[in-house]
Amino acid sequence: MATTFDEIENSFMFVSMDQPYMHNAYLCKETGQIFYTSEMGDSDELPEDIYETKYISIPHKNDLDLGKNLVIEFISEFLPNDLDRVYSIFRHRGAYSRYKDFLSEKGLLDKWYNFEDERQKAALKDWCVENGIEIGG
Repeated sequence: MATTFDEIENSFMFVSMDQPYMHNAYLCKETGQIFYTSEMGDSDELPEDIYETKYISIPHKNDLDLGKNLVIEFISEFLPNDLDRVYSIFRHRGAYSRYKDFLSEKGLLDKWYNFEDERQKAALKDWCVENGIEIGG
């Protein structure tokens, strides 16, 4: 049974909304059902056979190289003269919000969101193909 790309993308966003391993999602490749767990509580009850090969963990954005590397790719393309400044931003806690403030000052925040969304969708679709996940709808 195929899972829709929206379902995969929503589970990816859930997994990626915090530090790796804080939130997890598992896709059953046979049924298309997705199970969610969170260190914050309110988790689905996992099937007893969750660690069998018919289940696959939905990746965190860092697993698909969509964290800092994506930021650097964007800055290299659109603000290459500010690369050192962005590297400096990412040496401290709270970097992502300071990065977004920086992009807002430059008038590039919407462009960043579009860039990030396109790259995430492409990487997630590649991940589905690599893992034999059939995407419907």
